[in-house]
Amino acid sequence: MSSQRLMALGLRFYVVVFFAYLFLPLIVMAAATFNDSRFPTVTPWDGTTLKWFGELAADGAMWQALTNSAIVATGVLLLAVPIGIATALFLNTVQSRAKPFLYALILSPLLTPGVIIGISTLIFWRQWGVGGGIFLTVVGQATFIAAYVMLMVTARLQRFDRTMERAALDLGASQWQMFRRILLPYLRPAILSAAVIAFLQSFENYNTSLFVVGYDTTLTVYIASKVRTGLTPAVNALGLILILVTVLLAAAYEFKRRREAARLVKGV
Repeated sequence: MSSQRLMALGLRFYVVVFFAYLFLPLIVMAAATFNDSRFPTVTPWDGTTLKWFGELAADGAMWQALTNSAIVATGVLLLAVPIGIATALFLNTVQSRAKPFLYALILSPLLTPGVIIGISTLIFWRQWGVGGGIFLTVVGQATFIAAYVMLMVTARLQRFDRTMERAALDLGASQWQMFRRILLPYLRPAILSAAVIAFLQSFENYNTSLFVVGYDTTLTVYIASKVRTGLTPAVNALGLILILVTVLLAAAYEFKRRREAARLVKGV
């Protein structure tokens, strides 16, 4: 057997193991949704049932927690994305020796444990009479999620041809017109990707939310509390629904992308 064929077989084996490691837990979780056992497990199999979807529909506290998580994630998206874009644009214009220090300073929230961010946010805002809740959760999460947005926009900015910017200004365009008609369309893919990342990072956050959420429980905090009091496969049913929604959205996006690519090919 040649070395190239051996390498190809090794690569295929790695891909199979990687996807098995990635998707096998999700498959087991989905299968546990249909097990009649009152514990989220597939062994032993006590019979096939759909009752956990009914339990999920009747769990008002879980739906309220899901709604809170969606509200918080939307608020974080609206706050973190503009801050991240503005920070990336600012760093792109800095030419002094302080740029590496500013870059490290802005990234420092990513290296700070979420517990520290949550506690410090709660202590600071309590000095101003603001207690835990959805507002404080949005503020606490945005402090480090904005750094993710900044990184993605900065990566896109590094490939931007600055001569287009100077040409627009030389032709009489204002700074706002140049940003709106040249720079913003160029950054749009990175901004959309950063918005999705910001939403998902907020939706799944637990460490920071635990300290600042107050009585407005988010989904991750609610599920963690249910682990201590008794978790049922209703949580698996919710996870299965979220997975299906994610797959459908990804498929819709890919279908739209291919249609647009086909239109461009026909136009050419």
